[in-house]
Amino acid sequence: MNGAARFTIGVLTLSDKGSRGEREDESGRVLQEMVAPLGEIVRYQVIPDEEELIVATLVEWVDKDGVDLILTTGGTGLSPRDITPEATARVIEREIPGMAEAMRAASMAKTPHAMISRALAGVRRQSMIINLPGSPKGVRENLEVVYPALEHALLKLKGDPSECAR
Repeated sequence: MNGAARFTIGVLTLSDKGSRGEREDESGRVLQEMVAPLGEIVRYQVIPDEEELIVATLVEWVDKDGVDLILTTGGTGLSPRDITPEATARVIEREIPGMAEAMRAASMAKTPHAMISRALAGVRRQSMIINLPGSPKGVRENLEVVYPALEHALLKLKGDPSECAR
């Protein structure tokens, strides 16, 4: 990051066990550490895998709080309670398929299980929402893939008129 732009960031962990205090939120901690150079963590929460609650939280963080970047962790697989992509799809106005595709492609080089990730990335108003896996390792590996594009993408989302070509 060039030091000029600072963004507000929200980290939302989707975990039934985590929300009940039965599991430490390591993935959320990893996310917060990794994105700290981009700006300030203004929202952090651990909630259960409940679609309506996820939708309401995302909408509040965007529409009320104006959070620039929301990173979710958990709920992107095939378990019956994995509904983060469905909740995210209800909230976003535009999808950013390249981000999710890039994360899956990079993960496929490490594990064939990456092909069952259903993570989404998209935009609501001037906020970006990116779904990440629930494991600390998966969070780190996937965020490393999209991180180099985040500042530019967020600046464009905020209306930066500068040319993209170098």
